[in-house]
This record gives sequence, structure tokens and C-alpha cells, in this order.
Amino acid sequence: MRPDTPAENVDHTAEAARLERTAGLYPEDAEALLLQAAAHLELAGDRPAASTLYDRLLSSPTGLENPHLVRALKAANLWEYGHEAEARAIIEGVRAAAPRDPAPWVIVAEALESHDELEAAQETFTEGTGLLLADVQQPPYSMHPLLFGRHRVRRMLGVPHDDWDVLADTLHSSPVSLDELHDPKRVWSLGSDNPAELEAEISRLRAELGTYREALSRPFPVAILHWPADELAELVDAYPSLAAEYPSHEAHLTTIETSLRELAASGTPNLGIVPGTVPSYEAFAASEGTSPEDVSLLPQYATTLAARGRAVSWPPERGAVCWCRSAKPYDACHGS
Repeated sequence: MRPDTPAENVDHTAEAARLERTAGLYPEDAEALLLQAAAHLELAGDRPAASTLYDRLLSSPTGLENPHLVRALKAANLWEYGHEAEARAIIEGVRAAAPRDPAPWVIVAEALESHDELEAAQETFTEGTGLLLADVQQPPYSMHPLLFGRHRVRRMLGVPHDDWDVLADTLHSSPVSLDELHDPKRVWSLGSDNPAELEAEISRLRAELGTYREALSRPFPVAILHWPADELAELVDAYPSLAAEYPSHEAHLTTIETSLRELAASGTPNLGIVPGTVPSYEAFAASEGTSPEDVSLLPQYATTLAARGRAVSWPPERGAVCWCRSAKPYDACHGS
């Protein structure tokens, strides 16, 4: 599907089939591609087929990079076509597993919220926030939906703000505050005859639309390409002209960390790192009809890998091992 294709013109069933075929060609990216295919099937209204894809992923003999995300999506999908008991059981399983990724928490909490289980949704948002924000000074971009969702549900419940609600307000960049966007009384303004109230609601809707567009414009991280030591040695041996780009592996690692810190300092959100391999890079160059020695191909390769879900979020969580694969904690390695 072309990125400029209007949503209303998308044949979601055909797009799902195309993604399944692509997953067969790129088995290393099958998890991300099949999740996209399942999403298209849900949009097409074929929820049983989407559940079949989720089951296919969960039964994969090679294992999954994020099984909790797949289970969360499966639960949300099942609930939408009448399998409430099974969905609730899966949701409780996801919560008990305490994943370190914000996405499963957001999905199961929003599933509860969409079925008017507001107290349970607030508990789920809070559990995830407490787990993932422990000892974190600045929440990463991926944490924002968790904090915003928690703020929204608590606003609907009418509970007082706490420190995490204040943090959500601080992170929110829209000109309309979260308190105003999440006001449960907004629905009444849509039926108002007061022009001022209607104009205010139009402004809030525009602000929400801008936030959604910003999120959709960044569906995957701005990623920097990382060559592990053995892959970089093979790359430079096969294509000596790239030695000018990569004088040494140590310099390569330093450049990655420096570039990411500069991007973060400039205000760029949603940053990540994608590991490259020589066979994958050569296949990408062949698909582009270009020589692997073309330096301009490297950032395109990184973006393609990120679009396939291969990026790892940067910076790593506190206590996590460094992205450079040194086995040292990030804070004691490139994060020091």
C-alpha cells in the first residue's frame, strides 16, 4: 500500500494478503508483518481471521520478540466479537506477566476502557506506569500513550490529579491541555446551541487530530544503523570503499551514541537502533538496483528495517544491557 493512499480507498483484505506473502519472503520480519496483516483484517471486519493470525504467531516454533503484544492484541480483538471471557483471561495473563514494553499495557487497558471497565482500566494503566517508570528520569516516547491513557481514564472517573497526571500534562505538546481534551462533559457541547461552545469543541477536535497525525507520521522510530563487530568486519572486507564510513568498530559505536544524543537534544522523539546484517543489506541493495558500496543506501536500509519492526528503542531502560551487545548495563557502558 502506498503511504499516500487515502484510508477509505484501502482494500484491507487485499493488503492483509499482500503482507502475508511478504512475511513468507522475509521470515525474519514475519512477526511485524503479520501483526500489520492482522490489523488490516480487523479493519476489514474479519475478526476471526485476525485471531487466526494471532494464534499462528503465538504457535510459532521460533518464538516471538514480543509475545505479550500479540496476546494483548488477540484479547482486544476477541472481545470485539463476543469472546469476552477468553479476552478477560488473556488480559489477566498479560498483566500478571508484567511486560517491560508499554504497548501491551496500553492495548489491554484500552480494551477494558472501551467496554466501560474504567476502574479496571485505571488499575491496568497504573500498574504499567508504575513498573515502567520506576527509576526513569525522563519517560521515553513509547511511554507517552500509557501516561496519556491513564490521565484520560482518571479524568473520566473524576479522581484528583497525581504526579503522573502532572507528568502527562507536561509531556503533552498540543495547544489544548489534556484536562480539556479528556473532559468527560465534552459530549454535551456537541449538542449545544451556543456558538462559543461549538467553536471551542472544534478547536479541541483539531488539536486531537493534530496529535493523532503526529503519532501516525512516526509509526516507527527514527533509527540509526548498528553493525555488530562480525558483521561490520564482513561488510568492510566485501566492500572496502565503506571503510571510509566505518574506520573502526569502536568509532562506529561512538558515532551511533553521539548521533542519538544529538537527535534527542534537538527534540526528536521516538529514537531507535537497528542491527544490520550483510546478507540482508546486499538483498536490499539488489532490490534497489544499487551497489552496496553506495553510502546513500545505508540510511535507507536503516529506515526499511525500522519500518519492518526491527528497531530497538533508545535509550535502553535503566538497568538494561547496552545496545552495543557488550553485556554491560547501558549506564556503565555507552550511557555513562
